[in-house]
Amino acid sequence: MTTIDDLTRLVPPPRSPVAARGDWAQVESALGLALPADFMALVERYGTGQFVDFVTPLNPFGDGSPLLQWSRRILAEESESREEYPEEHPHPYYPEPGGLLMWAGTDNGDRLCWLTQGAPHTWRTVAWNPRGHGWSVHPFGAVAFLHHWLSGETAVQGLLPAPETAQPWFDPFVERVHVNIRLVGPPRDDPDYPERLRILRAALAPTVDRGGVDDGDGIRQDHFDVPERRWKLTYETAYGHQIRLGHPPADEEHARTALLAAVRAMGCTVERVTTRLGEPAWR
Repeated sequence: MTTIDDLTRLVPPPRSPVAARGDWAQVESALGLALPADFMALVERYGTGQFVDFVTPLNPFGDGSPLLQWSRRILAEESESREEYPEEHPHPYYPEPGGLLMWAGTDNGDRLCWLTQGAPHTWRTVAWNPRGHGWSVHPFGAVAFLHHWLSGETAVQGLLPAPETAQPWFDPFVERVHVNIRLVGPPRDDPDYPERLRILRAALAPTVDRGGVDDGDGIRQDHFDVPERRWKLTYETAYGHQIRLGHPPADEEHARTALLAAVRAMGCTVERVTTRLGEPAWR
């Protein structure tokens, strides 16, 4: 049986987890359900944050109590669709008896839910995406599911595979400002892309690789972190030639200076800098 210790050996937890402690009895009373012990251990060891920049467990002690917030949201969102297309909804939804109760979400909109049938330690995980209505049921609770997925032992229908990396990671929650630094040219199939990436990472060193995408046809995405400053970056040609940066709010001036210097070292020119919403930034 996979335990929390197996998961922490695979993915080291943060030294100071965010919002990792709270009143479990109060949470269970609000839900009207006892929760699995492995999930409690997961929250207490990792706190609020994200596995491999993709899977976010719903911490009941985080801002707005995400676990409680989502507990009744799915039924409200899916009721109308279920009435019209019952065949696309094979499981009940909490608080219906034995219904799906969400314990994590992904950046693609996937939902990882318990099928709350039987004793909590026997609850299985259902992975599904409401946009595609693809369902897969797995005989694991939260901790075992994460361990199997992160280690590559289990492929999940409709869920992207975990990044191929020697060390899966967990990032504790940090408030970040996100900007897109759009660069002038070159074309997607630029042969100098690897060298530009090397220069960028050298300018911001030390950095930690967080995986990437290369379709072999000029579309690249390379993700990396600057752990000393808690910055997260993507250099890419997938959605235009750009650098995407997330940094703590207090770091704005330092980030601006460092990134603009790195862009010059890369031999590139900034076309524009915008927020995630497309509004001008770094004026």
